[in-house]
Amino acid sequence: MRAGRHTPTGFTLIEVMVALLIMSLMTVMAWSGINGLLKSREVAQAHLDHSARLQTVMAQWDSDLRAVQDSGSVPAIAFDGASLRLTRQQPQGLQVVVWSLREGRLLRWEGPLQQGANELGQTYERSLRLQIQDRGQLSTLEGISAWQLYFYRGNGWSNAQSSDDVSNGSDNIPPPPGPGAAGPGKGADGQGQGSGDKDGSGPRRAILPSGVRVVLQFSPDSGFNGSLTRQIILGPQS
Repeated sequence: MRAGRHTPTGFTLIEVMVALLIMSLMTVMAWSGINGLLKSREVAQAHLDHSARLQTVMAQWDSDLRAVQDSGSVPAIAFDGASLRLTRQQPQGLQVVVWSLREGRLLRWEGPLQQGANELGQTYERSLRLQIQDRGQLSTLEGISAWQLYFYRGNGWSNAQSSDDVSNGSDNIPPPPGPGAAGPGKGADGQGQGSGDKDGSGPRRAILPSGVRVVLQFSPDSGFNGSLTRQIILGPQS
């Protein structure tokens, strides 16, 4: 009796091509899922980095405002629409600090510590001539399209560029002591300030606001939405 012939079996070319196609589709689907997870992780990390940066900048902003000190020789705090200038009290003296918005970036500059009225006045004059390329300016935050500042005086908020409230010597409000103070009625050059000196009523001095509010408007590509409002109570003047 003769045994039947055994015919070898295997995958046809079509079956192999179908299997490869299925494996390719599975690979593409798996890669799309992994790529989506990686992108989501990058977006989340970028958002965390932006939030941490914003918190750091706002902490420095708060620290500067809470340390505002009236020297009696230069404005303690002033806003011109583009820059906020203030004199900050430090253990070694006073320094001028400038926050400004230039080309979508929030910049911060601080002058050297000064203990004399003349030196402090020179630093303040230098701060009025700052340019965006000047060395010493630190870019703290990007993606800011606009900002508004308000001062709290009396019983309400008002635009920081509005006229300052002033007092004269008859109000019995002496200039606060501190490094660089030139004394009552004296400016950085030692001369009397304001019309009050002429009639003997005392120097006219701007009354510091008791609070500062800033509203930052973020640009669409900044990583933040809308705007941020921050209110700070100024530190007590000694």
